[in-house]
Amino acid sequence: MTDLLRAPAELKYADELDWLESIDDSPKPFSWRLSPKMVRLFVLGSERADGLDREIEQKWFGDRSIVERAIVTLASDRGLLLIGDPGTGKSWLAELLAAAICRTSTQVVQGTAGTTEDHIKYSWNVSMVIAKGQSRASMIPSPIMTAMEAGTIGRFEELTRATSDVQDALISILSEKYISVPELTGEQGIVFAKPGFSVIATANSRDRGVNDLSSALKRRFNFVRIPVVTDKKSEAEIVRYRTEELLRRHQIDLEVPPTLLDVLLQSFADLRASAAAAGSDDEKLESALSTAEQIGVLEDAVLHSNFFGEKALSARTLASSLVGSLARREPEDLAILNKYLHGVVEPRGKEEGGDWPEFLEGGRAAIASLS
Repeated sequence: MTDLLRAPAELKYADELDWLESIDDSPKPFSWRLSPKMVRLFVLGSERADGLDREIEQKWFGDRSIVERAIVTLASDRGLLLIGDPGTGKSWLAELLAAAICRTSTQVVQGTAGTTEDHIKYSWNVSMVIAKGQSRASMIPSPIMTAMEAGTIGRFEELTRATSDVQDALISILSEKYISVPELTGEQGIVFAKPGFSVIATANSRDRGVNDLSSALKRRFNFVRIPVVTDKKSEAEIVRYRTEELLRRHQIDLEVPPTLLDVLLQSFADLRASAAAAGSDDEKLESALSTAEQIGVLEDAVLHSNFFGEKALSARTLASSLVGSLARREPEDLAILNKYLHGVVEPRGKEEGGDWPEFLEGGRAAIASLS
């Protein structure tokens, strides 16, 4: 699917999904396309012990038990709520699960302050209503209603960003498994969910207090918490995987030296430690310093090197991208990054050498240009 800017998981991995479906002889819940074991294998990748004729790449990096609990929840009649800090891969996991279970991950409602109940239930084609009146033909079903009618997975991104009354529209859907349409009568006045329907919602744990979930809605969800990746090896695998994907997508032939990847990982680890020790928010970067933001820094550096550099990633370019990506408040963030460069990077460069002195030089130059 080279003509799409970003193909959904069911298209991107269509060949893998077709193959897994062809060899899957395990019991499947409802109308699932793959069995729970195969869904797990699709998400976490294959191992030699699986004895498969082809390798299935790992697509989500995290605790195996998190994926298993999410799959078990979707095989029940409860909704799944993935909750965690920004950049922990909640949305990506939700997309992969929906793609593996029903081969459609695009039935999505995006939670914002402007999300209304119509986005969850239905609205009307005004011109058709004027011409022929209200009917099922003139109804515009929401992604959630579409998933109900098809017996597939509906997704709700950033649930706590939607207002409380909009959130509560999900309660009857998750408990009663139908949507009433009071404008219509008879059988057309109610839309029932088919077996296989479920909802995967995501919520940012830093959004607490924005629009907290009601206790009634909480009871309709199984909560699965996605922790921040703190293991450097796992984080390196995620960043490396995403970087290789980026290079393939842009058809870029550029090497990312492992030493520079180590510099990036160590920089984020240092800044996280500094944020944890900070006494106030003014002493912390506004950035969440997530794995996703690391990937963004590296992506920016790779693209800059490819288009404007010497077709090779340098420590100077990496430092410039890090400062440019993380300095969101002026002058607070610039002061924090400057303190990090002088207090941590400069001594490390003198002691260890390697890429750190050039990284220090690039960071200083980037801060000077923004000051």
